[in-house]
Amino acid sequence: MSTLSQAPQPTTTPTMTMQSTLTDSRLRVVLLLDVRSGAEERFLRAYDELCHQVASVPGHLSDQLCQSIEDPCKWLITSEWESAPPFLAWVDSAEHREMVKPLHGCVEDTRSLRFGILREMPPRGEHTTRTRGRLQAAPRTGDGVIRHALAFTVKPGSEADVAAILAGYSSPESRVDDTTRLCRTSLFMSGNRVVRAVEVKGDLMTALRHVAMQPEVRAVEDAINPYLEVSRDMDDPDSAREYFMSAALPLVAHLSANGTPQVTAIRRHALIYPVKRGCGTAVARLLARQDELALIGTAGGARKGSETTPCPLLSSTIFQHQDTVVRLVDLGAPLDRDPALAAGVGGQRAAAVLSRLVDVPTGRDLSSEDGLRRFLADCDMVPLTDRRAADY
Repeated sequence: MSTLSQAPQPTTTPTMTMQSTLTDSRLRVVLLLDVRSGAEERFLRAYDELCHQVASVPGHLSDQLCQSIEDPCKWLITSEWESAPPFLAWVDSAEHREMVKPLHGCVEDTRSLRFGILREMPPRGEHTTRTRGRLQAAPRTGDGVIRHALAFTVKPGSEADVAAILAGYSSPESRVDDTTRLCRTSLFMSGNRVVRAVEVKGDLMTALRHVAMQPEVRAVEDAINPYLEVSRDMDDPDSAREYFMSAALPLVAHLSANGTPQVTAIRRHALIYPVKRGCGTAVARLLARQDELALIGTAGGARKGSETTPCPLLSSTIFQHQDTVVRLVDLGAPLDRDPALAAGVGGQRAAAVLSRLVDVPTGRDLSSEDGLRRFLADCDMVPLTDRRAADY
């Protein structure tokens, strides 16, 4: 199966926004830290131990620790990975959370940045670059919005109470600071699982911390705390950090059409896929590839006989953590109007592949439109609320 980095590139001006971690190009991770004064030696010991452990993680290539020459409290850790998927699999794991715990008492603030390596210069005196993996093939087009999701479960039997609490809260102030603001928050529920998707301009962690401290949000979080399957204490920094890390549902792909035709109504759906054990990344890759083909017209376009109709898929955002895969889609038509497109399969071959990667209940044959509609109904999460900033 092709990855996004292997997809055919349009020969004209890019027609869509593309964000993706599902590439096989090398990855550079940059971690900015503020180390507490007096904790430098303890921090170095913790880092040395962490380096010894992370060296055996599949996909890890190298690490480097730097200290600012201008402000000794500012430190920088850079690491290089074969590609993003193995890094994300590690950083989202319980193993990683245990590894970094010794750093928490030494560090006041952190910020993590991830970059695909697009170009590099060879060492002086060499005419070719000794690469240990692929470089990113071409620059992607962004829209300045960071997308992230959190997923958590509530105690069975409490779903109606939790849904009422989450649907009725007051929106916090969208402006965080001069450079960061919360653009949109969408909440969905399926069974006892809740998914909260956020869209932020600026710094994601700054926005999440800001929102978590707002009175309106704190009241909601306090109200649902008794119903959570895994308890948390947002007043305890370690507990709050553990919650955000374990609940994180990172973005792995976002695609949206530029110059989208005007539609009378845009319908937002969150689809959660019944992924088979160990197949989360494969499902995410398949869905991202199919959505890319639909948006560039090779799988959208003329779908009903010879009649050409605009592609109803306006944007697709895929979140994945291990075998939890959620696909957030904005559609210009009802979900069941084009069930193959809505489900993320552009043809019989893609439907057959998806059938092997997910648990398909009896009567949900993905090779037929009726089976796809039933499958979509199973995957479609119940919308609880969708709040947007006035100027977004």
